[in-house]
Amino acid sequence: MPKIGLLTVTHDPDGKNIRVFNELQRELEDIYGELFLTISEESSIEFIKEMENSKFTLKIIPKKGAAEARREVVDFGLNGESDYYHYCDFDRLLTWGANHLQELRTIVSAIPNHDYLILGRTERAMNTHPPEWVETEKITNKICSLELGMDLDITAGSCSFSRKAAEYINKYSCEKMTDSEWAMIAHRIAKLKVVYAAVEGLEYHEDINGLNRVLSNSEKWLGRLRLALIISEAAIKTGK
Repeated sequence: MPKIGLLTVTHDPDGKNIRVFNELQRELEDIYGELFLTISEESSIEFIKEMENSKFTLKIIPKKGAAEARREVVDFGLNGESDYYHYCDFDRLLTWGANHLQELRTIVSAIPNHDYLILGRTERAMNTHPPEWVETEKITNKICSLELGMDLDITAGSCSFSRKAAEYINKYSCEKMTDSEWAMIAHRIAKLKVVYAAVEGLEYHEDINGLNRVLSNSEKWLGRLRLALIISEAAIKTGK
């Protein structure tokens, strides 16, 4: 039976996700054979202590952005014994577990069937997001769909892959955002089959998935537009 490891990252200075994590801790520890977390050094001490008292293997890292945290957790996870990995942003994982736990279990059990699986959102799950997310991510997802030759949603913060794919990602990942880059590393460099599945659990809840900082509406749109450009550029150039 292949061992499946969870790879996840978080930056939680206010400890806002402690309560939801406490409610889901046993379920998450039951689903995965290993659990790896990189957590920013700016996260709340209380939250770090909660994680240290769980089955998660923890690595505290400087806050250098999502891409660096994701690369750190892949490298960290390769120190374990897992044959396959499920990457999911920590806030996304909590939302998924809190609202669609059985779907999460089902998806994880099927991970060993694929070398690289992009996990995206159903139409319903996508439409739970703020409009500036939905509209800008349409562009990114269209570009990535054209590059991979299938309709997909690549910006939902979750994917799964084999140890072989993880080793390639660990060696080649260098972009400012990894959402499309990792899939292209698997597809173009490792020559692995990339497949796609849409799930309900990657939906949006403001109290879990919302930003910690207050922005004007125009700043929100501009920020998401910048992300869309970075992810789209990585989709086109990675591995070519």
